Amino acid sequence: MTQQFQQQVKIRTGLYVFLKETTNPVVLYFDNPQAVFDELKTAMKSASPVLIDKQANGPIKRLCIVSNQIRGLALQDEQYQ
Repeated sequence: MTQQFQQQVKIRTGLYVFLKETTNPVVLYFDNPQAVFDELKTAMKSASPVLIDKQANGPIKRLCIVSNQIRGLALQDEQYQ
């Protein structure tokens, strides 16, 4: 019975974007979250601000921010059914 339950649980990875103006992170879902994470991390390190415009899956469909407004990034695996 435990094996049957494990087959029903799916895992997705959420990209958490922490912004300077908010206390709560923005959670985004992408088909390839690791690639978007790496892209945003590179944009954060750039000397000049970069406009970031991303199409996402999930409740938030689009994110448009300037790279110097990002305080931090995180990836988190989440279970869902």
